[in-house]
Amino acid sequence: MLSPALREEIARRYGTPAVVIDLDRVARNIARLQAACDAAGLANRPHIKTHKSPVLARMQIEAGACGVTCQKIGEAEVMARAGIDDILISYNLIGPHAIGRLGRLLRESPARITVAADNPVTVAGLPEAARAGGRTLDVVVECDTGRRRAGVETPGEAVALARDIAGRSGLAFAGLLMYPPTGGVADAQAFLDAAQAGLTEHGLEARIVSTGGTPNLPELGRVRGATEHRAGTVIFNDRMMMAAGVAGLEDCALAVLSRVVSRAGPARGILDAGSKTLTSDPGGGLDGFGLLPDHPGARISAFAEEHGFLDLAACGERPGVGALVEVVPNHVCVVVNMVDALVTVRDGAIVGTLPVEARGMIT
Repeated sequence: MLSPALREEIARRYGTPAVVIDLDRVARNIARLQAACDAAGLANRPHIKTHKSPVLARMQIEAGACGVTCQKIGEAEVMARAGIDDILISYNLIGPHAIGRLGRLLRESPARITVAADNPVTVAGLPEAARAGGRTLDVVVECDTGRRRAGVETPGEAVALARDIAGRSGLAFAGLLMYPPTGGVADAQAFLDAAQAGLTEHGLEARIVSTGGTPNLPELGRVRGATEHRAGTVIFNDRMMMAAGVAGLEDCALAVLSRVVSRAGPARGILDAGSKTLTSDPGGGLDGFGLLPDHPGARISAFAEEHGFLDLAACGERPGVGALVEVVPNHVCVVVNMVDALVTVRDGAIVGTLPVEARGMIT
């Protein structure tokens, strides 16, 4: 937590709401993830969707990460321009706009680029990017092992798509990508074993078997045959990760510094951080929209765009008008994407600001 004096100094310099990261906690979280991957014998490929910062990506790589994961081509462009040289785009890239940008990225950047696909339409468009880039493009098949989001649903489909990739000029089948639901190791293992057997039968090899997710860190390395892991939220953590049991309050490296701007009733108040700052993501059924560590009985019960509605009925010491409070958000990734810069602190003092360079890169 920030000291009262530090809160006042941040508010004086930058105003409120301010999104603040503690670089000491960030460094500890980076080191903890790298140590966990090392202990499990897995390469660490952190997902930059959480921090969206080449500076923080370089910190992760300097700590031992093999490269980074990006969700969209725009994020990959930002990382490549910053000199990150091994990038996985874990998303179906479809249509002339995305394929054209992928081709330019392959042509203009020396970075190793790998993309994911889970359907023949995506695969059919990728050779054009490879031709434009003048080099072979590695492709991994995304597999659904129970999350019911993206990914082929059966090992047979994974093998068929791998064969499609391997048979196309300019493409190389590189492996399999999955994001098992929490507790889904057994299903993921069964899927992987069957897919691997089918690949071997057709003379194909999955050099990469990529697992993912901060909530899955307690099961890191339990999927036999996995080669790398993608975790994003762990660099900052949030209420969802606390609820999942993979982080404590001391591991939360980001907080929103907000000011109480109204106390129109004895049991209610208004923060200057609304849905445009903290997001209206309920975080999978969490109570309220953020945690106030120094006022644990307080609830952010609702939002307007610039208003956070405080329910203080169960709060012992109720903050008055003008009070500065920290809020640990439900979902930190969305919060970062809504600001241009993060205020950075270290050892109890302001360091400066860090631009969110990949902010808004949703294409």
